[in-house]
Amino acid sequence: MAQYIKKEMPDLNGSGEQKAYYKLKTWQKLEFNEFVRRCSSFHRAYGRSVIEGVMAAVCDHLAYEMSHGYSVKIDGIGTFTAKLGVCEDKEVDSFEEGTTKRNAKSIEVTGVTFRADKKLVKEINQGCELERGGEERLRKPKMTQEERIERARQFLREKGYMHVGDYASLTSLSYSSAARELRRFAADPQIGIKSHGQKSSKLYLLAEQS
Repeated sequence: MAQYIKKEMPDLNGSGEQKAYYKLKTWQKLEFNEFVRRCSSFHRAYGRSVIEGVMAAVCDHLAYEMSHGYSVKIDGIGTFTAKLGVCEDKEVDSFEEGTTKRNAKSIEVTGVTFRADKKLVKEINQGCELERGGEERLRKPKMTQEERIERARQFLREKGYMHVGDYASLTSLSYSSAARELRRFAADPQIGIKSHGQKSSKLYLLAEQS
């Protein structure tokens, strides 16, 4: 029997509402060999070697077709599409005049998007008997937002720049919450904190005084 967990959502808009969402509790990750063993036991007409061979062929050909620009739909499973992004050591370009324009060598496949087939979702739902698995509440920050802003400014005055991890340590926020909050600060000119760089190389600085 599967369990669900009730989790508290971050209050990004400062509304004071304690909204919740539900997440399926994952017991463990089935590795490939264990999945094949269970599949073979469930469908006895197909031996493990047959299942392994078919899955390997499907994986190889999925990669081949997506690398040539195709989305692949597998009935009962879903649709797979390659996702592109800028190489890690490159910055994202824009349409502004005078900015660096990226060529093909600067672009790479960064992942695969998957849209589940409705039949798969329906079959999972039909076989899923849920029971309550507990609640997870957000760790509430001990400082107010104003106090966190001032602590960030003080850190920047002393160090000159700040990473997300620095801000998370300063404020006792989780890394993801710290990243979201810093993005909001950088988008508000009145706070006086700006961002520089992209992704893992992004830094936060004090905005220049006018």
